[in-house]
Amino acid sequence: MVKKLRRKGKKYKHQNQNETRGKIVISHTIHERPLEGNLRCELGHWEADTVVGKMGGACLITLTDRKSRYLLAEKVPGQRADPVKDSMIELLKGLPKAKRRTMTPDRGKEFSFHKDVTKKLEGLPFYFADPQSPWQRGTNENTNGLLREYFPKHQSLDKVTPQILKEVLRKINTRPRKCLNWKTPFEVFFNRVLHLI
Repeated sequence: MVKKLRRKGKKYKHQNQNETRGKIVISHTIHERPLEGNLRCELGHWEADTVVGKMGGACLITLTDRKSRYLLAEKVPGQRADPVKDSMIELLKGLPKAKRRTMTPDRGKEFSFHKDVTKKLEGLPFYFADPQSPWQRGTNENTNGLLREYFPKHQSLDKVTPQILKEVLRKINTRPRKCLNWKTPFEVFFNRVLHLI
């Protein structure tokens, strides 16, 4: 009987009813991030995102340091919370604590296990950007644009090898930037001078 009705028994959604499906529990918002992170005056304040290939295939987890624009990335089998969590831990665990102060991702479900990352990395706090506000993570968004020069949209990332990704990261991290006084992200992040000529 219900299936013969026009709405087929679907529930009405009240205007003041909050949607909770697909949302993650966040620890802090970007508005609580330390001033040093906002001003880019010290290393270790990261922005996080994923670069997707073909739907359902492999993707890249990307972490960009706000001050130096230094990029870390790793291929994961899909845009899912478990492999993203593991990759973030793997990418950051070798860095000194002074170079992993904060993390600012978007509110994608792939960052659902952020508390596990915080626990494994000695309390690394997460400050989530507002919904639909990619400009709040502009450093990472711009760097992902550089990655797209090598891995165009809708192209499968399944066959990207660690060697290919390593070479792409080397090119991006040793590219001089106007915003860095024509230094490279590598030079700023590691405080070392590269002789590129």
